[in-house]
Amino acid sequence: MSPIRIAAVAAARRWIGTPYRHQASVIGVGCDCLGLVRGVWRELYGSEPEIAPAYTPDWAEAAGREALAEAASRHLVPRALEDAQPGDVLLFRWRAGLPAKHAAILVEPARMVHAHDGAAVAEVALTAWWRRRLAVVFAFPER
Repeated sequence: MSPIRIAAVAAARRWIGTPYRHQASVIGVGCDCLGLVRGVWRELYGSEPEIAPAYTPDWAEAAGREALAEAASRHLVPRALEDAQPGDVLLFRWRAGLPAKHAAILVEPARMVHAHDGAAVAEVALTAWWRRRLAVVFAFPER
C-alpha cells in the first residue's frame, strides 16, 4: 500500500469517536461525512483546496446534481468501483436516481470509516447494503 493510502487510513481512524455535527470538521469535537474527508485531507496535505459552501441536510436533493462527486473530482483521482483500495474515498447514493450524498473512507477491503447523523464517527463493515449504494470511488492524490 502506498504511503498516502497508509496515511489516509490512519488519519480516518483517528476520527473514530468524533460526534456527528452537521457541517463541522473538528476532530474530537464534531464532523459530518464531508467534514471527515476534509479533516483527512488537511492531515495529508495541509489546507483544504477549496472552502465548502454552507449546505442543508437535503442539499443533494435540492440541487438535483452530483455536487459532491463534482467537488471530489476537482481534487481527488477517480477510480473504478471494483478497484477501490484502503485509503480511497467512497461516495454513496441513498437511492437509485438520487445524487451521491454520503462519504466514507475505505480502511480495509471490507471496512470503512464514516460519520452519520445520530452517531459518532465509526469503523463499520462495508456490507452488501453499502456496496449496493456505492456510486463513486476516488483516491487521494499522491504527493
